Amino acid sequence: MFDRVFINAVAADGSPLSLAVTDGRIARLDANPGPLEGVERIDLGGHLVLPGFVDGHIHLDKSFVGDRWHPHQPVGSLRERLAVEKRELALAPPIVERADALIRQAVSFGTVAMRCHVDVDASTGLSNLHAVMHAREQWRGIVDIELVAFPQAGVMSCPGTADVLEAAITDGAEVIGGIDPTALDGDAEGQLDVVFGIAERRGVKVDIHLHEPGLQGIEQLQRIAARTCAVGLQGRVSVSHAYALGQVELDVVQRTAATLAQAGISIMTNAPGDHPFPPVLQLRNAGVNVFTGNDNIQDAWWPYGNADMLQRAMLIGYRSGFYSDEDLNVALAMATTASATVMDKRDYGLKVGNEATFVIIKAPNAAAAVAAAPSERRLVRRGQLCPAPVGLQFEVQPAQAMGSGT
Repeated sequence: MFDRVFINAVAADGSPLSLAVTDGRIARLDANPGPLEGVERIDLGGHLVLPGFVDGHIHLDKSFVGDRWHPHQPVGSLRERLAVEKRELALAPPIVERADALIRQAVSFGTVAMRCHVDVDASTGLSNLHAVMHAREQWRGIVDIELVAFPQAGVMSCPGTADVLEAAITDGAEVIGGIDPTALDGDAEGQLDVVFGIAERRGVKVDIHLHEPGLQGIEQLQRIAARTCAVGLQGRVSVSHAYALGQVELDVVQRTAATLAQAGISIMTNAPGDHPFPPVLQLRNAGVNVFTGNDNIQDAWWPYGNADMLQRAMLIGYRSGFYSDEDLNVALAMATTASATVMDKRDYGLKVGNEATFVIIKAPNAAAAVAAAPSERRLVRRGQLCPAPVGLQFEVQPAQAMGSGT
């Protein structure tokens, strides 16, 4: 017996869909709702059903969401940007409050999981990490949050950071981060020794911010791939941004993509507005998992963003020149299944036996949803409609007695 059945929905391709739930899991998934006697049913009115969104890269400790508007301040270098950020954050509400506001906003758009990079270095210590962990605990069971110990100020150029990164893993971070091993630290081998050493000893994943340009960035990707294979971390390493892949000739991309695929390295891009970025389709066709996330949202780095992963998929498609339904679905996959793979979410997606967590969107199919990013949507978590004071509303029809008809 089912607990409830969601009827009159459409699948990603626009075909009719009904979804039955038992004990918070998908028990049946097909066009035929079957007998409805004795079963609570929810008519979705012909709306689209998709897996919940997964934000593969976000900074909860940096955002000013929930605070006053902070006008963007231009700078001439990374170090100047870090100084502006430190000054502005000192005047903002506590991290826990701002992180909570941003998580709440993300969930309202249908995000069910996220990978959060948190500043952890010798200048910051573990205070940001502990604050975000506190915010994460308040949302446990609603949104899954994986934490990256991110050395924003550098590893080798910020003495003592290696020890702080190790402590962050002890305290609960699941991923060890890195950043521009040559351009920021001036010591690629030293930084990678630290990052991959911790990953190997502690059994955690790796996610490295890489903004280094052109062939320098390509050489860094080759180094990271070699390290990944040397310590047996295939499938557990990601590189975020990797701007270099969008700045070199396509034959260089092809050779690098083959190396990344062999090492099982995933690439994250958020299609930033003022940078070249990796060619998504070429990488995917070579076997590289390419995923996306919002990255910075209304913070000292840039003023844009609202935590909507469907809008992020639209921006990926827009900047990539995706026009066909097939390509638009690639952008959606980057914001759902590809990011879920990086986070090792194995109980995810619209499949019988999986957790009945999904988002309902006012759109005729997935491609149309990506192209328009409609705001009308509703989240279902473990088979239960989540509260929505605004947006899509559905009538819940209680179970009828057996034999009383439908």
